[in-house]
Amino acid sequence: MTGRRLGIAIVALVVLLSGGAAIYWVDGGKRAAQLAKAAPLRCLEPSAVAGAGAPDARSGMVHVPGGTFQMGDTVYAEEGPVRAVSVRGFWIDRHEVTNDEFAAFVKATGYVTVAERAVDAVAHPDLPPDMREPGAVVFVMPNNVDGSGNIAQWWQYSPGANWRHPGGPATGIEGHGSFPVVAVAYEDAMAYAKWKGRTLPSEAQWEWAARGGARGLPDHDQPKEANSWQGVFPVMNTGEDGFVGLAPAGCYKPNGFGLYDMIGNVWEWTRDDYQADARRRVIKSGSYLCAPNYCMRYRAGSRQGQEADLAASHLGFRTILEAPGE
Repeated sequence: MTGRRLGIAIVALVVLLSGGAAIYWVDGGKRAAQLAKAAPLRCLEPSAVAGAGAPDARSGMVHVPGGTFQMGDTVYAEEGPVRAVSVRGFWIDRHEVTNDEFAAFVKATGYVTVAERAVDAVAHPDLPPDMREPGAVVFVMPNNVDGSGNIAQWWQYSPGANWRHPGGPATGIEGHGSFPVVAVAYEDAMAYAKWKGRTLPSEAQWEWAARGGARGLPDHDQPKEANSWQGVFPVMNTGEDGFVGLAPAGCYKPNGFGLYDMIGNVWEWTRDDYQADARRRVIKSGSYLCAPNYCMRYRAGSRQGQEADLAASHLGFRTILEAPGE
C-alpha cells in the first residue's frame, strides 16, 4: 500500500466491511504457544530490546562492515536493474525502534507526530474534510474480497490512529513497549534519528545490512525466520510463524551481521527519494502483511515507494550512525 493520495482517496470511497477486524498485534507468547509448529519463539528480553547497559552514541547498535554486493532483485520491475554497489562501514540499530524508545524521545522533546496533526490542506487540496483529520492508515482484515486490485478492501484511513493508537483510537500500546513503533511518517523518523545524533539509512546501506554479508541475490522463498503472512492474503493468516499481527522486536534469529527483523514485521523508512520524487521515500523489508500470493516483498532487494507524510500501521524504522573514514 503506497501513497496518502492513493491510499486515502480509495479508502474514502469504501465503508469498512462488516465484521472486519483491525490487526495490530496479538500477544506474542500466547499466540506462539497456540500456533507455532516448531520450537517456541524466544524473543529478546525487554531489557535487551531497550539497549540496557551504559548508554553511548552506539548503544543498541551493530557495526556493519563495508562491502560490495549485487543490489536489487528481479521479482518486481522497480527492484531492477541488479547492479554492483559498494557501501562503507556504518553502525545500525540491532532491531526496529520500539514504542518505549520512541516514547522516551517524545517525553524529552514534546514532539508531535505527523499523524497527530491535521493533514496539510495545501499539499492535499482534494481530500474530503474527514480525510484531513489527524490519523493514519490501518490494515483491516476483511471477511472476503473481490479481486486484489482494490486495496480499500483491507486498508482504511482511521482518524485518531497514530503511534500511541496504531490500530485506531480504540487501540493502545500499554504493555507493548518492546514492539516496533509504527504509524510514524518520514519526518517523525528523521526527527527521532536527529535527536539520537544519527540518521536514517540510505537504501543501499539498508539493503547491505539486510543481506547479512551475502553478496549475491538470495532465493525468493518465503523466509522462515521472519514475521510474514502465512495463508491467503488478506483473508486467512495461519500464524505459523507465531504471529498474526506485529511481533515484538527480536523474536527471530538474527542475520549474519547480528541484526533482527531486517525482513518482515514492519516496513522501514530509508532516507532515499523514490523515483527522484522527494514527496515519496523508499521503504524496505516488507511487513507481516507480505504473503506468497500478494506482496512478495519479504526480501532484502525488495523496495516500495511511500508518500513521506503518510503514516501506516505496518511501517516503522531504524537508525544508523555513519563511521567516517571506513
